[in-house]
Amino acid sequence: MSIAKCRQQLKLGKISARELVDEQLSRIKKVDKKLNAFLEVTEQRARADAKRIDDAIAAGNSLPRLAGIPFAIKDNLCTKGVTTTCSSRMLEHFVPPYESTVTERLWNSGAVLLGKTNLDEFAMGSSTETSAFGSTSNPWDLSRVPGGSSGGSAAAVAAGECIAALGSDTGGSIRQPASFCGVVGLKPTYGRVSRWGLVAFASSLDQVGPFTTSVADSAEILQVIAGNDPRDATSLKAPVPNYTESLDDSLSGLRVGLIKECFDHKGLSQQVKKSVLAAADQLQSLGVELVEVSCPRFNDGIATYYVIAPSEASANLARYDGVKYGFRSKEFENLISMTTLSRTEGFGPEVKRRILIGTYALSAGYVDAYYKKAQRVRTLIRRDFENAFKNVDILLTPTSPTTAFTVGSHLEDPVSMYLSDLLTIPANLAGLPAISLPCGFDQSGLPIGIQLIGNVLDEVRLLQVAHQYEQAADVMTNKPAGDCIL
Repeated sequence: MSIAKCRQQLKLGKISARELVDEQLSRIKKVDKKLNAFLEVTEQRARADAKRIDDAIAAGNSLPRLAGIPFAIKDNLCTKGVTTTCSSRMLEHFVPPYESTVTERLWNSGAVLLGKTNLDEFAMGSSTETSAFGSTSNPWDLSRVPGGSSGGSAAAVAAGECIAALGSDTGGSIRQPASFCGVVGLKPTYGRVSRWGLVAFASSLDQVGPFTTSVADSAEILQVIAGNDPRDATSLKAPVPNYTESLDDSLSGLRVGLIKECFDHKGLSQQVKKSVLAAADQLQSLGVELVEVSCPRFNDGIATYYVIAPSEASANLARYDGVKYGFRSKEFENLISMTTLSRTEGFGPEVKRRILIGTYALSAGYVDAYYKKAQRVRTLIRRDFENAFKNVDILLTPTSPTTAFTVGSHLEDPVSMYLSDLLTIPANLAGLPAISLPCGFDQSGLPIGIQLIGNVLDEVRLLQVAHQYEQAADVMTNKPAGDCIL
């Protein structure tokens, strides 16, 4: 059920907030043992929140925008009084004394917290297999991964365990799992949504955004969570437009650019390519002009990212030293051994790998050759996008080179895992808004995602194009039969 339909039925008294929450909790109990999308279900709080909404309706009070809508929250967003683990032993028992800005805005808009969702440890991964608390399965095929790092949130929305969820996106961690799970995933412009209370992975890349079953629902949520936050130094002061009023405006005259380097890449599945190009043709039938554009350094994004992101991670994760909070080893002889053992035992293999990469890239004698050079390439990638947007309004690519891969198939080959983010990373490096939405299915019945990339702060147009494609294609109406959970 869409957010708009839930709101209408609540107002008309056709359903209560308590009934809506009970329906979602029942669904979680039915399917989550197979999925492991949730790390914690806040059943008592959800019912209390729902009661407050029902009491407000009974009293005739006006309802806020997201009143009664059950949400799941990726477990790297701080929730006051609710454990926030980042799927790591390092923070297994951490209960934040404060609320993140984005979740605070959700609760102020009447949203209901169902629980916290699984992720790759500290958001480092593309399959949700690096979680210290077990991997999440893809609801379309339990032998497949849901993508990552926000795999728990994507799977929960796809499986109907919640109406919507929040995730974070550092190099594709919203869009790639959205593609694998057949849902909508939106990464806003860097700075459009506050990062305050998001446990940092790579601070110049991280961004928070929604998972939903429709573009219109993503627009509704962005309307609530967007806007300046004085607690976040990177938060933009630009005014927040109305993201929902232009969704149905004509697309006639808009120019959509197909990035040549994406479609020519040898790692791109032919099934994915065919489906995405068919989606481009559908957009053309809606009045847009298709234009081939070149971003020459687009495919250099992945090498650039895997210098910059681990470097920032090595700095951000230095705080987990066993001293003030988080995991502390029980057996140590002195301060040095306490820190060493705490980090050795508290972090998983992928996090350690990225800390080591980042520390090396920032070390004396190598920082110029690696980190500073990567930052220069990042600037060139951003300039390629700027040049492209001189000629087009929106850019179009596949979201991921493939559909969801089988569990365990990439764990022993980190490079193959990293390559699944090949097409999503450049938007993060440039700070651009991007959205993934379903555009078809492969021969195995697994969802394929199309990625649309907008110019800085142009979420209005991005959502408009995505929404009208979604309405015209109506992909999910014709989804294949035989899926496991859906």
